[in-house]
Amino acid sequence: MAPPRERKLAIVGYRSVGKSSITLQFVENQFVESYDPTIENTFTRQIRLGNQDYVLHIVDTAGQDEYSLFPDSYALDIHGYILVYSVTSTKSFEVVKVIHEKLLDMIGRIKIPLVLVGNKTDLHMERKVTTEMGRNLAKNWEATFYETSAKHNLDVQSIFKGIITEVEKQDGNAPEEKKCFIS
Repeated sequence: MAPPRERKLAIVGYRSVGKSSITLQFVENQFVESYDPTIENTFTRQIRLGNQDYVLHIVDTAGQDEYSLFPDSYALDIHGYILVYSVTSTKSFEVVKVIHEKLLDMIGRIKIPLVLVGNKTDLHMERKVTTEMGRNLAKNWEATFYETSAKHNLDVQSIFKGIITEVEKQDGNAPEEKKCFIS
C-alpha cells in the first residue's frame, strides 16, 4: 500500500460564512454554534479516497473582506482551496469573487484546485444567493460546486472529497471515483 499523501488545504471566505463550522464538522463531527472568528487554526484529518490515504492539513483562515490584505501564507504550500460563502449573504458571495481574483494574482496561475461552497442552506427562509448563482460562478471558474449545511452535516464530507479530487487531477493523479472512506 502506498504511503499517505499529505495535502494542505485552505478554507477561505468572508467572515461568519461558516468556514470553521464546516472544518469542525469534518474533523470532529460536531457543529459549534459560536467560534472565535479572529483566529486562524490548522486541523488534521486522514481520509481514504479510492486506494489512496491522505493526511489533510486544513488551514481554517480568519474571515476576509474585500479590502483586507491577503496573507502570502495562503499561497505557500497550499494544494487546494475551499472558497465559502453564505447563501444568506450576497456580500459574502461578492467577497468570494474578490478572494478568487486575489488567489489567482498571488499564485500566478489561471486555474487552481478549488471548490466553491454555498453554506447555511438550513436557513432557507433567509436565502439571498440562489443555487443557480453559485453553480454559474463555479462553472465560470471551472470549479466543483457544493451547497451545504454545516449545522446538519449536509455534504460536508463531499466538499473534502471534491477538493482532493481537484488537487489530484491537477497533479495528474486523479483518484479512483469508486470509494471514499473517511476515518
